[in-house]
Amino acid sequence: MRLFGRRNEPAPDPAGGIAEFWAWWAQARPELDAMAAAGETGRLAEWIGPAVRVVHPSLVWEIVPGPVAERALVVTSAGDPELRPTAHRWAAAAQPADGSWEFHPSRRAVPDATGLVLDVGGYEFALDGLVLGLRVPHGSPRIDVVAHHPVFTLLDEETRTEAALLALDRLLGEDEVARWVGDVSAAAYEPIDAVPAVHLPGVVADLASGYRDEQWALLEGRTASGARLVATARHPLRPVDHPLLDQHIEITLPYAHRDAEGLPAGSSLETLRDVEERLAGWIGRLSGRAVLAAHLSAEGQRVLHVYADPLSEAAVRARELVEGWEEGRPRVDVTADPGWIAVSPFLT
Repeated sequence: MRLFGRRNEPAPDPAGGIAEFWAWWAQARPELDAMAAAGETGRLAEWIGPAVRVVHPSLVWEIVPGPVAERALVVTSAGDPELRPTAHRWAAAAQPADGSWEFHPSRRAVPDATGLVLDVGGYEFALDGLVLGLRVPHGSPRIDVVAHHPVFTLLDEETRTEAALLALDRLLGEDEVARWVGDVSAAAYEPIDAVPAVHLPGVVADLASGYRDEQWALLEGRTASGARLVATARHPLRPVDHPLLDQHIEITLPYAHRDAEGLPAGSSLETLRDVEERLAGWIGRLSGRAVLAAHLSAEGQRVLHVYADPLSEAAVRARELVEGWEEGRPRVDVTADPGWIAVSPFLT
């Protein structure tokens, strides 16, 4: 049986690292089952840790009780948006759950999480002692959190912040934290308006109920040269909602007819609307494998930002979309962008 050695660099091809992991898992499964049944957590770590590092050395893994199987192997980006697609592709390549194992790309909420006791810096961190100050800024789809626990007085700021983030993952699930939680701080003293942490899921559910339908935000600003810029962005706009869409497709369409501020007018406005209708049509046919994140107009150009699964036909469809554009020379630029950096001003 081959046991993975340590590697300090990511695999040159993430898909190759994922395939290597699952080939190893199939071979090692009998030994892994025996270790798990015997409670040999140290040996499991010696085997699984190096195998996960082959996928990427910055991924974090853990074994927890599974909601379906006896145990779940969680391999997560730990909140790093650049690594989230890799974790999700790892999980997508997994075998179906059976009675012994299931696989997840992010930490799941734990039922009755307030009964958990974690080890933080050598101290017991019982979640039933955690209280939270919660604030939702006006118009924001995120909750800012100030966490406090009696043990925080014994911890440095970095350690207690890590403890607070881990507790939120247990209470909500890692992806829900990414969706709905904004700023997180860990205070040595209890906030005046603190509530027991058990109330957090209910507060998040109330907030989420206002964003069930697709929404768009209209934004205005100025370009570097001072020209007026108008943008429309999906709201909320969050990479966690589309973890496999890490290919950025930027479509730039120059338009001939513009108003005094450089925005589209007349027949150009109608032509751009037609393009966007056709864009929406092929995105719909891709069944969730592409999404229009935002578009903006300024200085005689409309720029559309699409994110897609690189294994889809989205880039080909984008190039077909601009064929025959008659108001200037269009461009289609395709790059890898797992963190959605290109649309970072619009991220919620």
